Amino acid sequence: MIFYAQEIIPSFAMNETFISTIKEKITSASSIVLIPHRSPDGDAIGACLALFHFFEQQGKKALVVTPNDFPAFLKWIPGAKQTYCFEKKAEASKKELINASLIFYLDFNSLNRVGGQMEAFLAPLTNTKVMIDHHEEPQEITSYTYSDSSMSSTCEMVYYFLQKIAPEDTISPEIATCLYTGIMTDTGSFRFPATTSNTHKVIAHLIACGANNERIHSNVYDNKSLHRLQLLGRSLNSLAVMSEFKTAYICLTREDLNPEKHRKGDTEGIVNYALSLKGVVFAVLFTEDLEQQLIKISFRSKGTFSASSFAKKHFEGGGHENAAGGRSFKDMEQTVTFFRELLPSYQNDLLSSYD
Repeated sequence: MIFYAQEIIPSFAMNETFISTIKEKITSASSIVLIPHRSPDGDAIGACLALFHFFEQQGKKALVVTPNDFPAFLKWIPGAKQTYCFEKKAEASKKELINASLIFYLDFNSLNRVGGQMEAFLAPLTNTKVMIDHHEEPQEITSYTYSDSSMSSTCEMVYYFLQKIAPEDTISPEIATCLYTGIMTDTGSFRFPATTSNTHKVIAHLIACGANNERIHSNVYDNKSLHRLQLLGRSLNSLAVMSEFKTAYICLTREDLNPEKHRKGDTEGIVNYALSLKGVVFAVLFTEDLEQQLIKISFRSKGTFSASSFAKKHFEGGGHENAAGGRSFKDMEQTVTFFRELLPSYQNDLLSSYD
């Protein structure tokens, strides 16, 4: 865990100087803007909207500005309809950002994660900025940073953050719902290694505060479009297994995605089907990105094999030890060929990863 310009301490004993400083900044702020990463997932949106509701409770003007749109299966979350999308409302978003007393970066720790246009606008802004994030190797892009890669999610960190800066009983049903959604989605419904006994204690408290766990799960996972299910079928048809490396991968081309029907978030969770195969410890999803004109890559692993290190070394990526992302500017065939050629040098690590 990292606090820039602060001593390094466990998050459960969050640095009091950091907390008192941020409390003062919040108290004096006239407006606060909250930003997730590009193509925000449940953790990013949940963290932003939880703090949005909290700041509004405190009588503050708050706004969530997303770099681009987010999936339909997250748009039921309380406050989602009040967000701005930078790509769709650029001028209005810029005005709010320029005038913000505080800007929070949530669930990302490198400015390139917001995408080119927004990155170029944010970089020179001198507003006070605060980062809360659980990914590895944070960059020094904010005035104040709360970083802890051992955490299950940014939403779990926001929960601890709120416990420190706010009086007790300030977690409303709306805040509880946002935080529960983010923790649930980023832990794979509480099954990933970063899920701890403390995570479950947080979840229990959020349910007590009004998070309807059954409804949240249904809204996220039982709300798929026909195209999304058909896309899953095409994904499984493309599944390739390299048993000698305990590896499986899926390729989704532009034609598979069907641009006329494709919606943001349709590929969410598909890579986990490859990882669910018996004997597989490394799963990869290659997707032809329709917006950015590149191959977007999702990596998942079990055990000691580091998906993050692999992504960082070979595909300009990174993330968590067992869940990471990357990209390739080669075409699909060249990207997959390059990936396959890498595996022999990792064979021993893959075979011993999950004994």
